[in-house]
Amino acid sequence: MAELLTILLDILLPVFIIMGIGFILEKKFDLDLNTLAKLNIYFLVPGFIFVKLYETEFAPGKFLGVIGFIGLYVLLLFVITRVFTRLQGMDGARATTVSNSVIFFNSGNYGVPVNDLVFKGDPFAMSIQVVVLTMQNVITFSYGIFALQSIHIGKWRAMAGYFKMPVLYALLAGILLNAGDIAVPAFLWVPSTYIADAMIAIALVMLGAQVAKIKWTTNFSSVYPSLFLRLLAGPLLALGMIYVFGLNGVTAQALFIASAMPTAVNSAVIAQEYENYPEFAAQIVLLSTLCSAVTVTFVIYVSRIIWG
Repeated sequence: MAELLTILLDILLPVFIIMGIGFILEKKFDLDLNTLAKLNIYFLVPGFIFVKLYETEFAPGKFLGVIGFIGLYVLLLFVITRVFTRLQGMDGARATTVSNSVIFFNSGNYGVPVNDLVFKGDPFAMSIQVVVLTMQNVITFSYGIFALQSIHIGKWRAMAGYFKMPVLYALLAGILLNAGDIAVPAFLWVPSTYIADAMIAIALVMLGAQVAKIKWTTNFSSVYPSLFLRLLAGPLLALGMIYVFGLNGVTAQALFIASAMPTAVNSAVIAQEYENYPEFAAQIVLLSTLCSAVTVTFVIYVSRIIWG
């Protein structure tokens, strides 16, 4: 019990304090979240991904293994969620919203700072989280591009939009320069590290501001299935996969903790774009973020018991 409280105070509470500041700032100043989102996607996240992938020693086999793990994990989550929603008799639109809330988890705004605090800035552990973050961005963005924009602007123009995302090039640059052991000039590296260092604080402030935008209601009964699948079934599935694939050490621990993150705000954004139960999706984001204070604490505790 004492260790659970320590995890909650030392790891989760700092995350929620900065989120709380973002929440207060949004309520007081009505922040421009579109500008913050652009700052995050086009400036902070690419810089962060580039620096973290360049800094770490990451064998190509392990890198591809993490990509394969996350890809299979998301696919299995999607299948499980679809079976679950069909058994529940949900209509197609609501089932899609539930699926998005389960497969799109907050690996960036929430997952990165949690990883940083759990592993005390260990570059190898962070590199795993960066791969998870990149995969989630690719999956989410692909969904947005091909399921949303292709309806309005056509598939080819939508596909071209994918290649305008700086995250892709930051990922490739970080990997290639690292693999080639190519030195980055100081006039480029110094600003890159400044950008990377700013990412966590701004991401958490933005998450708090996004949560502040969500309308609070008291009828949460329809949200419970999504919470169960994201916060409980998700980590259990990841744990089973970790044992099946024989993963261990920091890799296993980082992937297990990453799998426990709450629903990403992007799932509510997509629901709003589709007009697919947007209030329902927003409630899932809000409640999963709040409940994660308990579930993520427990997952970190279990990960320490299993992997030290």
